[in-house]
Amino acid sequence: MNGLNTSSSQAKNFTSSSHFPVNYYDDSFRVLSQAGMNHVRFIYFWESYEKNPTLFMNELNTVAQAADKWGIKVLYDNHNFHTSSWLDQQRGIGFPWSLLKDNPTAYPFGSGGGTPFPGSKAWWTNWWNRSIKDSSGTDGWTLLADFLKKIVNSVDKHPSTLGYEIINEPQIHTDDQWGKIGQFNTFMVKTLRTVTQKTIAYSQQIPSSPSDPTITMTPENMAKMAPANKTNVVFKISSGYGVPTPNSYFAKRFYLFVIAGQQAGVPIYVGEWNVLKREKVTNVDNQTTFEINPQLSDINQTQANFMVQKFKDTHVWGAAYWFWDFHHHKVQNYNLIDVGSNGRVQPTIYFDILKNAYSIFRTSPSR
Repeated sequence: MNGLNTSSSQAKNFTSSSHFPVNYYDDSFRVLSQAGMNHVRFIYFWESYEKNPTLFMNELNTVAQAADKWGIKVLYDNHNFHTSSWLDQQRGIGFPWSLLKDNPTAYPFGSGGGTPFPGSKAWWTNWWNRSIKDSSGTDGWTLLADFLKKIVNSVDKHPSTLGYEIINEPQIHTDDQWGKIGQFNTFMVKTLRTVTQKTIAYSQQIPSSPSDPTITMTPENMAKMAPANKTNVVFKISSGYGVPTPNSYFAKRFYLFVIAGQQAGVPIYVGEWNVLKREKVTNVDNQTTFEINPQLSDINQTQANFMVQKFKDTHVWGAAYWFWDFHHHKVQNYNLIDVGSNGRVQPTIYFDILKNAYSIFRTSPSR
């Protein structure tokens, strides 16, 4: 689930508050609850907090109160996409500018936040080496832990709070970083356990293709990302946005993560699932990438049922469809809701597909 002030980029001087639905959270959680669902993964961004702490925390409290009312369990996800809007003003959002702006030589403004870009590689390498510091000399791990404790202190008392995701899809650039991510997750879990005993999720890495040439994506390496304290800890993965039919790329990828979770001794949480079609393109920097083709992307009832059944058969801890947002997305099957002319949330045909697929879970204790 995407919000407003909790998802506001520091690169953009406006918000779409004029298009924000009336009673967005109350209506959304009511629709989910009445459909027999009980969980959302709520995304927020560290840079959104830095942009406006008051609006950010006010919205977070509104989420928790509405979720309490409708019996929805919320996992609060410290999301990250393309590192930060400092590096990618159009698509990037995540780390606050205060950690990047004082070193524009290493992290040039607008130089790209995805895995192929030198500034992004330099950032994540320094992050795993714990050498990122703010102007006062406090290291980034400590700063992030302090920020996450603010989130916990705000919403942990709510019965709707299921837990917290440390950081979504961190980038890894070399094989020696697998263990460093484990050290980072160990530090974060140890720190958060001083303020909460609720579920903590650590995320899969990107790149996440088993054939990626820059890293060795094996279950043994991914298991190194697990924190030392695994009590009430889950391993969040994305499904790869494809149907894991036998012997397919998506099945092989899915089971790599499942085995990694088994080797680490933690349950699997499918934090994002859907179906997309990607195609190879050459971007403006003359780099070959695989981009989403909105016209070819779609999901049908048979595919959704198959995926949910696979999650159930694999005994996943929980699952969350990508995604719930008041903005209209060009990928049609991303749109679980539309906002009507009256400013109210209206479910789409994709919500019906999701609701029908999740009925598979109703005979199971799985979320």
